[in-house]
This record gives sequence, structure tokens and C-alpha cells, in this order.
Amino acid sequence: AEPLRRATKIAFKLLALTFVRPGELRGALWEEFDLERAEWRIPAERMKMRSPHIVPLSRQALALLVELKPLAGSSPFLFHATTNINRPMSENTLSYAMGRMGYSGTATPHGFRALASTVLNEEGFDPDIIERQLAHAERNKVRAAYHRAEYLDDRRKMMQWWANYLDGQYVN
Repeated sequence: AEPLRRATKIAFKLLALTFVRPGELRGALWEEFDLERAEWRIPAERMKMRSPHIVPLSRQALALLVELKPLAGSSPFLFHATTNINRPMSENTLSYAMGRMGYSGTATPHGFRALASTVLNEEGFDPDIIERQLAHAERNKVRAAYHRAEYLDDRRKMMQWWANYLDGQYVN
């Protein structure tokens, strides 16, 4: 089998670093990124919960975006389809790649979210901050009405800690 495309490898790394939903990453547009502020602002219409979401970007994520830009060319998408730069990467690309890497039936692209949540909770990060980063809806209706904190500074620190943690776990 041919090796994975560099852009696909970067997609996996960004999924792990940002723990967004795979569809949110596949549809990511360059215009959503503010590299100066180290933020990815995903508009409400692209979010499962239909609420805008800010993803603080670690130094590692920013470096990957810089590496990705020349690969994306003139596409508005970070990850464009192989046959059409004006369309996002196929819904099946990441799952197919995981299968080619030997993870079929044992791991999914969505699993990076569970991994991040598990490790961050075990490391003692505030569950509210983790849930906000995962863009989960508050289940308690009364609390949801009043609890609108973004925790952006805390999430920035957590996301950089997470990226550093992943660097420590990385095996080439």
C-alpha cells in the first residue's frame, strides 16, 4: 500500500491536538483561523450543537498549520479532496487511513476526543473546561441557561499542556 499523504498525517495530528469532531476538521476553512491570536473559530453552522466554538491552538498545532498551508495550495479548505480543491476531504479518508494503519475495528478518528477527555480528567483538569473544549452541551437545563463561561485562558493552558503531553508520548 502507498504511504499516507502528508496532509492526511497532519489531519490526524491536528485531530489529536485539537480534539474537535472529525467533520469539523474535514470542513475546516483557512478563513476560520487566526494564527496571530492562535485561535480557530468554528462557526455555529459547522458545529454539531449549532453554537460557535473557539479552539485555542497550541504551538504544535500552529506549526502544523504552517506546514500544511503549501500543501493546501489555493484551496479554501485545510484538507481538500484529492480530486477537487474546492471540496473538503472525503468523509471516509480518515477512517480508511486508520484501517490501512491496522486500527480497523479498534480505533476511530472520533476516538481522539475520548482519549483527550480521559487523560485530562485523570490529570485533574476542571471538567467544565474539558467539556467546553469538547463543545459539549450542558445537560442541566437550568445551569445551561446561566453557565456561558468560555474559560478561554484556562483552555489555552490546557491545550498547550495536552500538546506537550502528546509530544512526550510520541513514538516515531
